[in-house]
Amino acid sequence: MKKIILIAFLFSFYSFASAQDMQGMSMSKNGDSLQDKPTEIVENAPPKIIRYDLYVADTIVNYTGKLRHAIAINGHLPAPTLYFIEGDTAEIYVHNTMKMETSIHWHGVILPNQYDGVPYLTTQPIAPHTTHLFKFPIVQNGTYFYHSHTMFQEQSGMYGALVFRKRKVLSPSERAESEAEYTMVLSDWTDEKPSEVNRRLHNETDWYAIRKGTTQSYAEAIRTGHFKTKINNEWKRMLAMDVSDVAYDRFLNNGRPVNEQPQFKAGDKVRLRVINGSSSTYFWLQFAGGKLTVVANDGQDVVPVEVDRLIVGVSETYDVIVTIPENMSYEFRATAEDRTGYSSLWLGSGMKMPAPTLPPLKYFAGMKMMNDMMKMNGDMKPMEGMDMTNQTMDMNNVMYTEASPDPSKGGEQDTHNMDDMNMHSISPSPLVEKGAGDEVTLNYGMLRSPFKTTLRDGPTKILRFNLTGNMNRYVWTINNKTISESDKILIKKGENVKIILYNNTMMRHPMHLHGHFFRLINDNGEYSPLKSVVDIMPMETDTLEFAATESGDWFFHCHILYHMMSGMGRVFSYENSPPNPEFPNPKEAYRKFLRDDKMLHFMAQVGLESNGSDGMLMLANTRYRLQTEWRIGLNKEMGYESESHLGRYLGVMQWLFPYIGWDFRKRTLIPGEKNLFGQLLAPKKNLFGQTNTKNFRQVAHVGVEYMLPMLVIADGSIDSEGKIRFQLSREDIAISKRLRFNFRVNTDKEYTAGFRYITTKWLSLSTHFDSDMGLGAGVTLTY
Repeated sequence: MKKIILIAFLFSFYSFASAQDMQGMSMSKNGDSLQDKPTEIVENAPPKIIRYDLYVADTIVNYTGKLRHAIAINGHLPAPTLYFIEGDTAEIYVHNTMKMETSIHWHGVILPNQYDGVPYLTTQPIAPHTTHLFKFPIVQNGTYFYHSHTMFQEQSGMYGALVFRKRKVLSPSERAESEAEYTMVLSDWTDEKPSEVNRRLHNETDWYAIRKGTTQSYAEAIRTGHFKTKINNEWKRMLAMDVSDVAYDRFLNNGRPVNEQPQFKAGDKVRLRVINGSSSTYFWLQFAGGKLTVVANDGQDVVPVEVDRLIVGVSETYDVIVTIPENMSYEFRATAEDRTGYSSLWLGSGMKMPAPTLPPLKYFAGMKMMNDMMKMNGDMKPMEGMDMTNQTMDMNNVMYTEASPDPSKGGEQDTHNMDDMNMHSISPSPLVEKGAGDEVTLNYGMLRSPFKTTLRDGPTKILRFNLTGNMNRYVWTINNKTISESDKILIKKGENVKIILYNNTMMRHPMHLHGHFFRLINDNGEYSPLKSVVDIMPMETDTLEFAATESGDWFFHCHILYHMMSGMGRVFSYENSPPNPEFPNPKEAYRKFLRDDKMLHFMAQVGLESNGSDGMLMLANTRYRLQTEWRIGLNKEMGYESESHLGRYLGVMQWLFPYIGWDFRKRTLIPGEKNLFGQLLAPKKNLFGQTNTKNFRQVAHVGVEYMLPMLVIADGSIDSEGKIRFQLSREDIAISKRLRFNFRVNTDKEYTAGFRYITTKWLSLSTHFDSDMGLGAGVTLTY
């Protein structure tokens, strides 16, 4: 027993120490630190094979004072930075020491299809306790990264940097002017299991909004003068405004909330290779020492452009050059877009010079913006006269307090209607009003390739993709179809592919194309930049085009992990491609690839109150829902009842839900007994003149639910005995940050109303009145 206690103590101590001291320190195969490695000058070095061995293993980390499971590569989060020189051959052995399969995708890398690393699509998953060899030529230079493409492993720590250096000869003057460099991988961390995060996102809980303080309840709306805004929002069947789905516990750079690099001195120019390896967080980048000079994006060089700040989308990379002004320590800050936290990189030594703190978002201003943008059918209104492309019109600016022309108006400044909105409420980048001066914010319209990127002549295939989705049920699609609901898109080698991409959702989406670079068409024409990820904002239309030069199947998807797993993606498939040696049975492999967005999500809510128990069990996926409700009374008037529905959601917004089901009810009736209102408990007529079966029924029924304005569910059904019932209900009306109201009333003259006060993600204090069960109070458990 003493040995067991000692082993447990040593393991916990090691886990805590490793999380504090070794997170973020990438190691080479020789054991040397790579993160602060200076730029290498390569002169006439012949190409060679560069081998790395990567060991994937379960580990324990401690970022919040709690020990949590993570996945590490070579013992570190993030994984080791891998360095190559253009022209080398990568030989990477991935050793899976876990009990589950894994994968590695080489993000932004041009390589043979079978090594791309998407399990069951391009590459076999790496089975437990096996080794997989990835061998491919390095045909490019720049900043990239690698990560798992298996389930939610990326959220658990499986990501690392790739640095491909140019093979060139520098003159003595060029060598003297070469800058130092530092590679930083940004990420988000949650103490929750990623699969649990995904389940909660699909189950319409607003626990993450409560944690982040973004609930936008009626009490908050009244307090800030936005009651009309709140009513209009729910009249259009929209949920509260948010810019990020998950409440994260920490934001990290190279595995640490705070990182210090004191070796830099006054006058040093430092190339920061910034990689957004997060699962779903956008980051604002700012430098306390002055301007950021952007020199590359997604690994591709751009004509240098100076900005004050930029936002890096999920899976994007930027190379920026900063200059250390004095012998002090300057903060390079990465702030989460929802402003709930940030991570810091301190460059230099001496007195600390912090970067500006971004103030909280104006959520009701964002809600008003959404109301003005949205039609009653859920579609976006066309914005005449506004150039909604390439981030040049940032609709989110209405939420930025620092963008207000009058800071004294604070975080809840109202905005004008979209029809007469001025340049202060929605600003075209790069000029964003901030006090007396102008702050330059990067947008894609400012990116210019240093060389012509026009495609060679050839036939052009034009594709139109509308990004669609339903925030209520957390379904994300393209043209209202998930990956599993759509066919592969056939393309031919030698043709050019043009994608016209429109975002018809209220969320921004970082769309990533595997195995190719595309031209993002902007005003620079022939010099439009090359990218592999495009962050497309709400209401925006962007045009991408690429040359079809490869073979095999290639994934195109939203890189927000939970959006991708919900189905937002497509597969481009080259016609007449040779068989992929990874898959002896390609049809079976592809069937497994399509499993992700078909996953079932379970939810349960159980009320335990003094008048009895009522609750609900639900099993659902993208389109289907099986739900069972029950009510069990403790008083003699109420026996028990159970009602179940199996149905399918229809339409882009999924407001329509036809179903089949069954309804069983039985209760004890004592002759002459009265209810709480003094009424005799005898069979009565419903509102349609039919005999009420509230005392006993055992029927099948068919019906349809439809979401009305104000998020009220209308439910009409007819049972196997010809009885008709119509019902109105709504759950979780946000009265205050934690207080929720619900009601239900139907034509059988049954009604209920109640309150829940949410204390934790699992537990609420609750009370409700039921026309049969009476008044009760207790607790409600939510899973």
